[in-house]
Amino acid sequence: MRKYLLIVDRNKASLGTRFINNLIDTIVLMIIHVILTFISGFLYGFTSIWFFYFYNNGGFLWDIFIGAMVAFVYFFLWEYYTQGMTPGKYVTGTRVISVDGQKPDRKQILQRSLYRVIPFEPLSFFGREGWHDSFSDTRVINWSNYISERQAKDDINRIGQKEIA
Repeated sequence: MRKYLLIVDRNKASLGTRFINNLIDTIVLMIIHVILTFISGFLYGFTSIWFFYFYNNGGFLWDIFIGAMVAFVYFFLWEYYTQGMTPGKYVTGTRVISVDGQKPDRKQILQRSLYRVIPFEPLSFFGREGWHDSFSDTRVINWSNYISERQAKDDINRIGQKEIA
């Protein structure tokens, strides 16, 4: 069980900001899908390998499966290698952080990414937190507000301590 810090809760991103994050990331994912479709069509024409034909013509369930896999890889790689940020989070100045105030570990990012592929997971935001946040003990926070509050708290804690030059 992780220690839950109130400073993380006070700096949570608003629902509107989270919506903008999701909108931007969805647009980026759509662009990735278009690129993959063109690449697979080109590769099928060049190599006649059946998989590349099937990628574009696999049917409804195949499209859902491929979409979920691409989204999983997208969110995992972005959030793991950019310290909790995706293109949407870059634009809005938000970041994923663990509820204990630390950088999320690989397991937490993996859990977040897996929970995102549940079909009705976006509707979980009508509750208090989305499933991918609740089950992985992470939160999306406004990064600049969080850093400012953390710095102020550290400054207050250092009052009266002897400085060593």
